[in-house]
Amino acid sequence: MVCRELPLFPLRPESFMPPKILTVDDSKTIRMLLARLFGKYHCEIFEAENGSEGLNVASTEKPDLIIIDYNMPVMDGITMLRQLRENEELKKTPVIMLTGDTSLEILTSVSLLGLSDCLSKPFSDGQLLAKVSRFLSLESRDS
Repeated sequence: MVCRELPLFPLRPESFMPPKILTVDDSKTIRMLLARLFGKYHCEIFEAENGSEGLNVASTEKPDLIIIDYNMPVMDGITMLRQLRENEELKKTPVIMLTGDTSLEILTSVSLLGLSDCLSKPFSDGQLLAKVSRFLSLESRDS
């Protein structure tokens, strides 16, 4: 009997880790809706209620995707986005901004800061999942 030695490949534990999603919104209702939506998928969900708290969570957890609200107290979405893009560890993290204001001026200013995508409120689960799928591959918990 001949045994062939199989090549060894280094295990990459991060390839087995579910993606991390950080949601940052001052509305507890929106955060709960997003947690329920993403709870259907194999992913870790982290929440923050303003940009300052969101930056702290992002620095600690290193999410694979951040979803932020445009208008929040303490620190708004634009300020958070600006600080994310200045952080070496987080500057390439995809960011989707949720906003009720879709004026051309706002969209231009956030795109210049390196926003990955934008979604106007109100939105459907399907619309958000379509945006998220550009950056992450989510596996359903049902499969």
